[in-house]
Amino acid sequence: MAVTQRRGRRIMMTSEERDAFLAEQRTCRVATVSADGTPHVSPLWFVWDGTSLWLYSLSRSKRWADLRADGRVAVVVDAGEEYGELLGVELSGRIEFVGESPRTGEPCAELDVPERLFARKNFGLPEMVHDGRHAWARLTPDKIASWDFRKLPGMPSPAS
Repeated sequence: MAVTQRRGRRIMMTSEERDAFLAEQRTCRVATVSADGTPHVSPLWFVWDGTSLWLYSLSRSKRWADLRADGRVAVVVDAGEEYGELLGVELSGRIEFVGESPRTGEPCAELDVPERLFARKNFGLPEMVHDGRHAWARLTPDKIASWDFRKLPGMPSPAS
């Protein structure tokens, strides 16, 4: 179970708000640590299934090599331009690799839901098309923090 955030309770998203936000957003920023200790941050498309964040990454990328060497990861999904519009979610924990790498479409029951969600969200397709270059990593977060500055007094109210 994820640790709940202690600070910023006034601006913390409810679990329903968080799930809706993660369902509508497309791009996250993935922070990894290289073998030499250098941090690396890169954008990536994702899908949220209500429990886990699924990352679909090039399997021959620096990000993937970093995750293979050290599965610790932090991911941020955020939106907004002006201060009073800022909202987002940070998730952290350890990655689990699911399915073959690279993914060619071999049957894998664990990937049925994330692949269907990902294909619809990002490509408008009913099912995943595999290119033999990407692979799946699942983050079931140990820690989740969220913020919605629109909840601050004097800021525009979040849309209902």
